[in-house]
Amino acid sequence: MKRIFLIVLDSVGAGAAPDAAAFGDAGVHTLRSVQETGLLRIPNLQKAGIGNIEGLSFLGKEEAPSAAYGRLRERSRGKDTTVGHWELAGVISEYPLPTYPEGFPEEILEPFRAMTGRGILCNKPYSGTACIRDYGDAHVRTGDLIVYTSADSVFQIAAHEDVVPVEELYEICRGARKLLRGKHGVGRVIARPFVGESGNYTRTDRRRDFSLEPPEETLTDVLKAAGKDVLGVGKIGDIFVGRGITESTVTHGNEEGMAVTLRLAERDFDGLCFVNLVDFDMLYGHRRDAAGYAAALNAFDAWLPSLLERLGEEDLLLITADHGCDPGYDKTTDHTREYVPLLALGHRVRPVCIGTRSCFADVAATVAELLDVPMNCPGTSFGKEILP
Repeated sequence: MKRIFLIVLDSVGAGAAPDAAAFGDAGVHTLRSVQETGLLRIPNLQKAGIGNIEGLSFLGKEEAPSAAYGRLRERSRGKDTTVGHWELAGVISEYPLPTYPEGFPEEILEPFRAMTGRGILCNKPYSGTACIRDYGDAHVRTGDLIVYTSADSVFQIAAHEDVVPVEELYEICRGARKLLRGKHGVGRVIARPFVGESGNYTRTDRRRDFSLEPPEETLTDVLKAAGKDVLGVGKIGDIFVGRGITESTVTHGNEEGMAVTLRLAERDFDGLCFVNLVDFDMLYGHRRDAAGYAAALNAFDAWLPSLLERLGEEDLLLITADHGCDPGYDKTTDHTREYVPLLALGHRVRPVCIGTRSCFADVAATVAELLDVPMNCPGTSFGKEILP
């Protein structure tokens, strides 16, 4: 293959993983919750064979699917964006990244206050929108930073753009990233700028993630070292801390991410275009907005043919996800431990079932094999199954 497009539909889970109960997620199913709204209209994904994937027959089976189809089980000990993408890129996290259900300890907060010269508000797991609602006034009055977390391994810093300019907030996050190492090496430090006035604060689209560096060589590393193009779209550059990325385009939502992907599909590159579409997770999963989730999937489905028509004979499109975020699950607003769907489309692809894969890293093994780049990877390639 010459070009491979790997699109991650952030949080589009395909049903509870066998170990979901250990993560507090028994019975979760992102796609089922979205389908139950009655608003889901995804004829192109159905034609590809998404309903033929084990556990997704409620989406409608296709007698003659156009894609190879299956699902991935996560082996890493986590259910967040960082470890999900790392595993898709061939790195399995044997130990969970640290989380802070009681808030961050003083051994973190004391050097953070010393570094920023600012106080701290909140310091507990909190919904991001509720956090600025409840602590926004105190932040504007004092200049103290709103620091909060979730069930995931994140250190989030919210600040009003008129109080802490965005570039200053980014610099604070870079400093926090340097502090949060070792046993406190959270997956992501996240800048959460907001604007507005008391009673009407809203988050802006200038969020930025500062991720922990992958502990081992990833798919992006080996492709770049082999002279391949590695084009990151959306959060990909942040997730991999720029490592192995030859060109990165930051986007502010699905619509922009899909537009950038189409522009890249017009280019004659040799390698991987790695795309993250974040709205499913950020705008709809965490907010438990199943109707909005359905609308976002409908929009992706309507866009999909425009990418497919740009694929050449030596191109491949892989569509998958990094974890779940079931909008119908009322016990938490956080990610859910689920299988994720996998569809492979292209002119040369055999429309076969590739079953339930034992780890996300099968994607990395497949991409490396099809781009003819050696990689020491824990996954197993399905390349020979989908190509004649």
